[in-house]
Amino acid sequence: MRKALLLGLVAALVLGLGMLPGAAMAKEYKVKIGGGPTGGTFNTFANAMAVYVPKVNPEVKASAVGSGGSVENVKRVNSGESDFGLCYAVDSSLGFKGKLPKDETKYNKIRSLGYLYGAPAQLVVRKDSKFKSAMDLKGARVAVGNAGSGAAASAERFFRHIGVWENFEPQFLGYSAAANAFKDGKIDAFWVLVGYPNRSIIEASVQVDIRLIDVGVDAEKSGFYGEFAYAPTTIPAGTYGKDMPECKTFQDSTILTTAQSEDEELVYMIMKTLWSKEGMAAMVTAKKTFKEMTLENGFKGSSVPLHKGAAKFWAEQGKTIPDNLKPVD
Repeated sequence: MRKALLLGLVAALVLGLGMLPGAAMAKEYKVKIGGGPTGGTFNTFANAMAVYVPKVNPEVKASAVGSGGSVENVKRVNSGESDFGLCYAVDSSLGFKGKLPKDETKYNKIRSLGYLYGAPAQLVVRKDSKFKSAMDLKGARVAVGNAGSGAAASAERFFRHIGVWENFEPQFLGYSAAANAFKDGKIDAFWVLVGYPNRSIIEASVQVDIRLIDVGVDAEKSGFYGEFAYAPTTIPAGTYGKDMPECKTFQDSTILTTAQSEDEELVYMIMKTLWSKEGMAAMVTAKKTFKEMTLENGFKGSSVPLHKGAAKFWAEQGKTIPDNLKPVD
């Protein structure tokens, strides 16, 4: 009798404790992170994030999902198909305003988290080719990136702007596929919009002597910077071989994005995890390109409002958030 009474009291106590707020089970999250094509830096970051965030926060289950790239991620994040995604600032801005090519849909539910790295345009040709500038590519076979990718979108913007797009043969190939086609002589040039040094360019350079075309020269001469929010930059000499000179080009900003409706607590947790000293070091270990992901760079280059969870984090870091990036409902 006494034993039964004691067991009943213990059961009641356990049940009572289980009903207390402090004893409630921690909230669990399952998230999908939109990366990009095989061989690209988007994929590398998404995979590294999917491994590191759950390592620090066991309540988060994360998986990296491949995609066509930036433009596709804008659409997937906006719809909630992906919880997070890597997007270029120019694509985010155009999508937010309903000005993507042949697409007037306003993807205005996307929100910025933080700056990851700059993605310079890199146009690869054979060292002994006749092509000296982007203007020379009329009639050429040029791989421009996967359909739906930020690379393909940026290529079309640039080549249309300088009057070449309608006069060459764009091939919608991902970076690795483009490198292989280039090595096999099936294309004359290929375009990437990604941090350097890029693996696909390195792959191509192992079997073929290459050089980069100074697309920044044509961009400046044609007034490209007045039309789109790209920034001029230079790829250092020796990036793809000791004899290669520096290359003038332009770059977009790679931004980690989420949807407006994403849980504020989750976003804040992920910000604290990725932009911690240990988190930033883990990303750099995955790829040196991510060394630009710093507290100092914050949300540099962001073109759409910050998520509330991200704004809370950056405010704690002493960052002043300009009016155009303040969270909106």
